[in-house]
Amino acid sequence: MRDWRKTALWLGLIGSASLLSLSAMAQTITSGSPQPVLAQNPAEPSFHDVSMPPVTERENTALQAIPVPEPAPGTLDTADLKPAPTIEIPLPDAAPVTALMQRDVLRIAMEGLLASDAAMRDLRLSKKEREALTAFYAQAERPLAWAQDGAFTPAAMGAAARLKAADEDGLDSTAYPLPDLRLRKDAAPAQWAEADLKLSASVIRYARDARGGRIEPSSLSRLVTPKLAIPNADDILKKVAFAKDANAALASYNPPHAGYRALKERLAELRANHPSQPSVRVPKGPALRVGMKDPRVPLIRARFNLKDDRNQNVYDERLASAVAAFQKEKGLPTNGILTPQTVAALSGPSLAQREAGLIANMERWRWLPEDLGARHIMVNVPEFRLQLMEGGKVAHETRVIVGKEQSQTPIFSEEMKYLVVNPSWTIPPSIMKKEILPALANDPYYAARKGYRIIRRGDRIMVQQPPGERNALGFVKFMFPNQHAVYLHDTPNRNLFSASKRAFSHGCVRVDKPFALAEEIMGEDGKWTEEKLRGLIGKGERTVFLPKPLPVHLAYFTLAADEKGGLKSFPDLYGLDQKVRAALNLAP
Repeated sequence: MRDWRKTALWLGLIGSASLLSLSAMAQTITSGSPQPVLAQNPAEPSFHDVSMPPVTERENTALQAIPVPEPAPGTLDTADLKPAPTIEIPLPDAAPVTALMQRDVLRIAMEGLLASDAAMRDLRLSKKEREALTAFYAQAERPLAWAQDGAFTPAAMGAAARLKAADEDGLDSTAYPLPDLRLRKDAAPAQWAEADLKLSASVIRYARDARGGRIEPSSLSRLVTPKLAIPNADDILKKVAFAKDANAALASYNPPHAGYRALKERLAELRANHPSQPSVRVPKGPALRVGMKDPRVPLIRARFNLKDDRNQNVYDERLASAVAAFQKEKGLPTNGILTPQTVAALSGPSLAQREAGLIANMERWRWLPEDLGARHIMVNVPEFRLQLMEGGKVAHETRVIVGKEQSQTPIFSEEMKYLVVNPSWTIPPSIMKKEILPALANDPYYAARKGYRIIRRGDRIMVQQPPGERNALGFVKFMFPNQHAVYLHDTPNRNLFSASKRAFSHGCVRVDKPFALAEEIMGEDGKWTEEKLRGLIGKGERTVFLPKPLPVHLAYFTLAADEKGGLKSFPDLYGLDQKVRAALNLAP
């Protein structure tokens, strides 16, 4: 391909020279100047010198016998003929030829880079992204996506501005290097091609990262399985490179959700205000009680602005009272003992740690679909809360119980399609192995006492709990088929909802006041009210399909913005926050 291009360029040069020669000849003819006589090689015979066979007498007689017609009446005499008018043939200007040649040179330079393994590796793109990038440039009308006529396009400048501001969205701006945007018009074609390719690669990486491509969520846990919508590299370039507002087009790959935008605002405020860190940081050490000596005591006094006395290293009553007041303010056990938790609270998280917390939560917003659904269910696992959202507002809210640390609730999105009133419960294999089989081994009557039915199918043993008030699923379950076999359901143990930390389940989400939720889910047509649904209790297993599928999002946020502009924090129940921070190289 490249050899053919070079040949075409040489032909273009030859063609251009030929056109210029024709132009000079035409000017000579039209100006009436005498034409140059072509020099004749003396070794070549002239027309008159060519030997011809002699005409025989018989052939000569035949030729003379051929009649020559007289001119027709009114035929013009040769004397009436006038010279033909001069016709000027317009020749192509040299400028379009030069522009065409320049485009071809740029295209050849770009093809050379795309064919270079070393150059492509430097772009830090996946194989699929490199293939899409190559296809984009092969199909493009112009050789460069971000430059034209020796200058970067407005789209290039807009995209560059967004890449420079990547930190605003919790991304790392150093991951998206920019070309020299002051590149001279007369720079070598290879330089322009390299700059164009560099900007394309950074735009692709930004869009990929903005959609959650920095981390493979399932690498953090097999129970974290969101379906990431990573955009195709070809589509990214088509969208951004030719957009009227490339800055906005590139920024649109970040989550559009209100929860994400609120965290982004808090991140900007944190960085703008640069809150002063405690001037005194107390080192870690053993717990201190009144009367104990420790070299950290002067630092603790300084932290509370207490004057030194003669017993500088003694943890006295006055200091213990100040510590107790601080503990009460921070919600810690108020005992005046300088515990490790109190020391950590005294020092407070660093600015980097606070940023890391916001960025880690912003990252998990990227795991959710771009369109959550005009009507959807959001369960925030660390908050132990379910919200039914309609048009961006909370239509229904209730408490939930989630999985224990050893049987965690998975993080993913799916669609709820139906609910079941009076469900039976087939005990999952994991619970069978860990709980039921050991219990049966110790107590042969365990199943009977619990009301379980044992079903044998060949070598397999299944245990099923029939519908009823003792059923572990309660009177209703909400089904959104998924790979983890979890769902929302009622529970006979409703007293557990009074606990502040509600991590008691085997992975499913137990719902407080489930029939109120069911009525909200079934819609406003009044066909399935809470009363009507409750009327099915005790009448056998009954499946009720939703009017249309309802998106369900099981999410994990340890920080959320409140209505007053502050931040609500929740426990890192499964350590997922720390795992995200580590994966992104953020402060622990």
